[in-house]
Amino acid sequence: MTDFAGRHIIVTGASSGIGLATARMLVARGAKVSMIARRIEALTAEAHKLGHNAAAFAADVSDREALETALHAAAGYFGPAYGLFANAGLAGNFAPAIDYDGTLFEQVLTVNLTSVFWAMQAVLPAMIEAGEGSILVTGSMASKRGMAMNPAYVASKHGVLGLSRAIAVEMAPHGVRCNCVIPGFIETPAFDLIPPDQAAKINDRVPQRRMGSADELAEVACFMLSPAASHVTAQSWAVDGGVLDTLEV
Repeated sequence: MTDFAGRHIIVTGASSGIGLATARMLVARGAKVSMIARRIEALTAEAHKLGHNAAAFAADVSDREALETALHAAAGYFGPAYGLFANAGLAGNFAPAIDYDGTLFEQVLTVNLTSVFWAMQAVLPAMIEAGEGSILVTGSMASKRGMAMNPAYVASKHGVLGLSRAIAVEMAPHGVRCNCVIPGFIETPAFDLIPPDQAAKINDRVPQRRMGSADELAEVACFMLSPAASHVTAQSWAVDGGVLDTLEV
């Protein structure tokens, strides 16, 4: 049972999509949730709707000082974090590798991989001291597949899966778990921009013949973060309707 009993969970990328859905579900299940994102107006409005067990902290995760300041403020507000959902991410751009912009490549790596490591470094000492903790990172089908035309995104998502496994092994003796959730085609605000005919083609590629919802992803995220998953670490869990292991993506 994913009952958090007042445990403090930090969620990055929490102003919309998967992050927001997970923050809402965590609060509903008893967690105190620190929501971190760049868009402070939207973030504050969403946190206000969730009540006194949610708080908003503005940070661009690619800015280490801003991220660490937000994480420190969150710990000061709700106490040391039991859990971290490192969900903030950047899609990058589709372009041939030989033409891919070098600055954008570095930016995608910073947001999707390096910032996750920074956040881990910030929360792990308190978790080690407490003898428990749970870290979940958002990967991608690109964590496990090579995909053409976006080398930065694929490299970053392969990297974050490897990082989660490395941290899981190192932290296991301290009672701290680390896992990776793998979203498939999930309905988020970004997918609203897809023309209906293209959305239908995506649905046809999924064995369940539909995209998943942010709430379906959040259900898995909440379980992985919760004490109910106490013997689950170093794992990657795809929420994808079966597409990753059955079809070309």
